[in-house]
Amino acid sequence: MSKDDLIGLSLWEAYSQKVHDRMNNPAHRGSFTDKDAKAQNCKLVVADFGDASCGDSIQLFWLVDPRTDLIKDARFLSFGCGTAIASADIMAELTIGRTVDAAAQITNLDVEKALRDDPDTPAFPGQKMHCSVMAYDVIKRAVAKHKNIDINELEDQEMVCECARVTRGMIVDVIRKNDLKTVEEITRYTKAGGYCKSCIRPGGHEQRKYFLEDILRDTRQKMAEEKGETQTIAFAELPKAQQFKKVEEVLAAYLAPVLAKDRGGVELADIVGKEVQIVYQGACHGCASAETGTLKLIESTLREKLDPEIQVTIYAK
Repeated sequence: MSKDDLIGLSLWEAYSQKVHDRMNNPAHRGSFTDKDAKAQNCKLVVADFGDASCGDSIQLFWLVDPRTDLIKDARFLSFGCGTAIASADIMAELTIGRTVDAAAQITNLDVEKALRDDPDTPAFPGQKMHCSVMAYDVIKRAVAKHKNIDINELEDQEMVCECARVTRGMIVDVIRKNDLKTVEEITRYTKAGGYCKSCIRPGGHEQRKYFLEDILRDTRQKMAEEKGETQTIAFAELPKAQQFKKVEEVLAAYLAPVLAKDRGGVELADIVGKEVQIVYQGACHGCASAETGTLKLIESTLREKLDPEIQVTIYAK
C-alpha cells in the first residue's frame, strides 16, 4: 500500500495491528534491579531519554553479560502516547540476544519496520515517527552508559532546535539512517523546525550556529562523497540564504570591478525562484545601458557561473 492509499483511512486504521497490540499489551514493560542483575550474573544498565516538547520519555533496562557483552534481557518504562509505548516495546525486544555493539546498530527504521503488518504499509502516521527516533536515542544512551563513555563521543550534542530539544548529532544521524532529502522530512522525523521555525534557516527571531538547511546540505554532500559520488545541488534547490551568498559572491568577483570603473555598482535585492532582482548603485542609475547591455552582462555572468535559467530584473519597490 502506498502513502496515497493511506489518505482517507481513519486515524485508527493508520496504525498497524502490531502497534495496537504493543501499545495495549506490551511484552517487555517493566524494570530490573541490581538484585535481578546479580541473580543472572549480569551488569545492570539503565538509560533514559525524554522529548520535552511532547512529554514522552523512555527508560531502558538491560541485563548485560559482562563476559560476552550480550544483552540477556531488556525491559522498558515509557511515559507518553501509545506509539511511544509500542516503539519502546519492540525496541527492547530487538536488543535482546544481541551484543551491545550490535544493538547500537538498531535504527528507528528497524523499530518502525518491525511494527508493520506487511512490508509495504507504514506502521503509523509519519508525524509519529519521532516516537521510533526516541527508541533509537535511548539505545545510544544505554550504549554510552555500558561503555562508560560520554554521550558526546557517540553524537554531537550541539542543540539546534531548542523547542523540540533536538541536537545536531541527532539530526545528522536521522538524515543518514533514513536517507532524508528535505527539511520537511527532518521535521516529520524529529519535530525540529516544527515550532518557532528559527532553526530552519537564517532570518528567524533567534541567531544560531547551525540551521537545518545547512546541516541537511552538508550531511548529504558528505554522504555522496563517502559513496564516491559527486553531488551538485542545483541553484534552485539551494536554501535561499545559500542562493543569496552565491549570487553576491559572483557580483563581487566578476561584476563589481567592471561597474566600478564607471563609478557604478550593483547590489542584490531579492531572489524569487530563478529571478534575481538587483538594485543599481552610483552612476549605473539612469545609465542608458542599465536596462540593456549592463543588465545582459549581469544576467549572462550569473547564468554562466550559477544557473543557465537565471533571469535578472531591476528591483521595483
